[in-house]
Amino acid sequence: MLSAARVGDQDAFHQLVKPHLPALQVHCYRLLGSYHDAEDAMQDVLLRAWRSLDTYEDRAPLLHWLYRIATTTSLKIIRKRARQPATIAEIDYLEPYPDHLIDPAILAEQRESVSLAFVTALQLLPATQRAVLILREVLTWTAAEVANLLDTTVPAVNSMLQRARSTLRADVHKRPLTEADRTVLTQFIDAWHRRDIAGLTALLRADAELRMPPETAEFIGRDEVIGFFSTVPAEGRLETIRLVPTQANGQLAVAAFDSDKDGRWRPYGLMVFDFDGDTISGITGFPSCELASNPHCAPNTVFEGRAPA
Repeated sequence: MLSAARVGDQDAFHQLVKPHLPALQVHCYRLLGSYHDAEDAMQDVLLRAWRSLDTYEDRAPLLHWLYRIATTTSLKIIRKRARQPATIAEIDYLEPYPDHLIDPAILAEQRESVSLAFVTALQLLPATQRAVLILREVLTWTAAEVANLLDTTVPAVNSMLQRARSTLRADVHKRPLTEADRTVLTQFIDAWHRRDIAGLTALLRADAELRMPPETAEFIGRDEVIGFFSTVPAEGRLETIRLVPTQANGQLAVAAFDSDKDGRWRPYGLMVFDFDGDTISGITGFPSCELASNPHCAPNTVFEGRAPA
């Protein structure tokens, strides 16, 4: 198949790279923090791989070579962005990543590596530090391999890794999903559909946080979050918005739908949850692309096949 692809057989090329596409797009997503930007990056990755396939030396796995291309392509996109975000509120391009598009092996073995907390924390790192940490910690490349890719030295790679680790250590925690989390989410959905404000309040940790990229507004504390829920979505008529459980970024989430003037359900937004014991510690909300005025939004695939009956 490789020989056929090298002499111009596009079908052979697509069959060659197809098994690696989910992992490559998730890699681009970790670097870029945006599902749609990762999709765009993958178009460039495949084009560059096709055009340079004759340079691939099959002493190393094909995926390793493709990761090199995906990394350099993503770094170019990062460097074209207007500025490096300094705070979480400034990450206005953050988007969720649907679980059904993530390799099950990643969700089973490295779930935290696609969590919103991890991806968000990565965006606060300088681009090269970001790449070093992902290549070393997630993909387990050697320092020499990373240095070769980034055209730097092994000591420089080790130094960048140390700085990146120290930045992320306080922000990212490994925590498995539990049945208690699923129970709390079920209770949240039930309270929402009944517009039970007291019930929603009881499910939130006192210092719960609500963020809604691309908006910069943040609601910190149970009272502020409930104040928003009781007045803003559908002007506080929560019972008109139906929530359907789903997953994104290896986390429990809900796809929200409202109805148009003809009574047909349409995507409204996505909420991704963080839990602490039997409470919700954080919610990150994303508008649907159908309703968003900003190009950064929850991708349509999050909502497909999930509309309420």
